[in-house]
Amino acid sequence: MKKLTTKLTIAATILVAAASAASAQNMTVQIPFEFRVGNRVMAPGTYQVGLARSMSSIPLFLVQSRHSGSQAVLLPQAKIDPLRAWAAEGSPKLEFACVGGSCALAQLWGGAGTDAYKFRLPKLGKDEDVHLTVIPMQRDKGE
Repeated sequence: MKKLTTKLTIAATILVAAASAASAQNMTVQIPFEFRVGNRVMAPGTYQVGLARSMSSIPLFLVQSRHSGSQAVLLPQAKIDPLRAWAAEGSPKLEFACVGGSCALAQLWGGAGTDAYKFRLPKLGKDEDVHLTVIPMQRDKGE
């Protein structure tokens, strides 16, 4: 019962923060394949990715389709340092972990001066190999 209450509290916090907080950064990304974000499956297309902060300073990310309007709000698993190559380049990126024909958002980095964030991935089967796909994002004009 305690787990359910905790999950519902987190979900409510995420929804309130996503609805009320303006994103600090907005980026656009063209994703050419179907992918998972949390528990949602998103179609290929152009997406807007935004960072919002909840009252408890936990970052929340909103991934929204520019075509259909479908969206997912994500709570990261951990804050991490960006990869050295990413930091040297300085431009924002999404990283997907792909197994077979299925990809899931694994990491997000907003670009120079920001932290990277890691997201929980689906469990892998015993003999499944993962390959990583990195897609650059563009900062929206006016950012």
